[in-house]
Amino acid sequence: MKKAFQLFDFTQKVNYKNEILAGLTVAMTMIPESLSFAILAGFPPLVGLYAAFIAGLVTAVFGGRPGMISGGAGATVIVLIALMKSHGIEYVFAAVALGGVVQICIGLFKLGKFIRLVPQPVMFGFVNGLAVVIFMSQLEQFKTIVNGQVSWLQGTPLYIMLGLVALTVAIVLVFPKITKAVPASLVAIMVVFALVIIFNIETKTVEDIASVQGGFPPFHIPNIPISYETLKIIFPYSVIVAAVGLTEGLLTLNLVDEITGTRGNSNRECIAQGSSNILNGFFYGMGGCPMIAQTLVNLGAGSRARLSGIIASLTILLIILVGAPVIGKLPMAALVGVMMMVAITTFEWASFRIINKMPRHDIFVGILVALITIVLHNLALAVLIGVIISALVFAWESAKRIRARHFIDENGVKNYQIYGPLFFGSVTAFLEKFDVQNDPAHVILDFKESRVSDMSAIEALNNLTKKYNQLNKKVELKHLSADCRQLLKNADAVISVNVIDDPTYKVVS
Repeated sequence: MKKAFQLFDFTQKVNYKNEILAGLTVAMTMIPESLSFAILAGFPPLVGLYAAFIAGLVTAVFGGRPGMISGGAGATVIVLIALMKSHGIEYVFAAVALGGVVQICIGLFKLGKFIRLVPQPVMFGFVNGLAVVIFMSQLEQFKTIVNGQVSWLQGTPLYIMLGLVALTVAIVLVFPKITKAVPASLVAIMVVFALVIIFNIETKTVEDIASVQGGFPPFHIPNIPISYETLKIIFPYSVIVAAVGLTEGLLTLNLVDEITGTRGNSNRECIAQGSSNILNGFFYGMGGCPMIAQTLVNLGAGSRARLSGIIASLTILLIILVGAPVIGKLPMAALVGVMMMVAITTFEWASFRIINKMPRHDIFVGILVALITIVLHNLALAVLIGVIISALVFAWESAKRIRARHFIDENGVKNYQIYGPLFFGSVTAFLEKFDVQNDPAHVILDFKESRVSDMSAIEALNNLTKKYNQLNKKVELKHLSADCRQLLKNADAVISVNVIDDPTYKVVS
């Protein structure tokens, strides 16, 4: 049981007070966000809360690491808006469930480990862009609807909202200096809530967004035709939902790893996310993934175990069933203030201090990822572009490192000692190192400090050996690994291999 769920690992010290209070704080901040995203996509409001409950509970118990919070996240909902408008909510439920199947497959094939190939500049851009998105999204709460038109708050309502937000921020900043026994965010919410109730202050509340009252999530099979045509419609959305959810989830997992100094299980997280989305599809939920803002609220409240996530999801269910009249009166200003502080603390301010010490291409990648995240709200696309650019830069830098040292030994054999990887980016520079016409009849290529990496490298070697062959010159390749020889097996007629000592590189799981 120790390795299965840390919550039930009684050898681990769990601060139950912190876990319970952190869970309550997370639930308060998750409710308005889930409602807002559901309404934005055109779903019934309760669909968002059901997603928060289901995703939160399943991933808290079965997820890849303690401390992470999942719910009905905007990152996945935005993908589904077009499907909702074109085909309706039944297709959305089917796409969410199928997306869950894709995520489970990724976890079962242990592909989640590749998220660790995301470079640090991409992480900086992702976190900073997301911090700006979180902050900017709170500004929507300063708007109201007048005569069917959306406009900014003005006059007294605006001043009340600003005052309550400022009070919330002040409590979050000052209270930890007094005591850390209770999460400052929860204290801020409760104090502002009490002030609004006691003094009957008229301000925007959760019930102004939507009603949170309902029943237990009902079992519901998506009412869609079972056909190949239906699959063609929902599958692209399912793949995008799976990719976006896993990207945000696994990057959040990496971030929590850094904050807590521990290591999560990315493949297990993929399976847990997929399972939660399958349940969402069949229990009237809009789907979801880990939420970085709520996760940071959770960690900031002192949570380090799974209990807080379980408490948060069960609290949301309890509120849906019986607590709606109370939570509906919760002032949005308190929640806005907490989320703004989350955005400010999420931003990697250290990136400004080290920017003059970073390579220019890393600075460019970080800024580009942040801008794509802010403008398009597409985390998967932002990270993908960042990784591709970083990979191309790495390939270019590696290509410049191909070198060849040559000498003629006492037997008149010319030896070329190759340094640096031989791959698609370095083959041109590699071929320029040889003097085929003037070389002696026997040539040895020593790959002890190099590696044959891809088909472009094989083609380059085949072309080179063919040129020597045409002049009746013998070429030998040595110090090649077993996998390099496997790549070169079709060139056995002109290649002699004699030493195996090149390591096989694999991604750490």
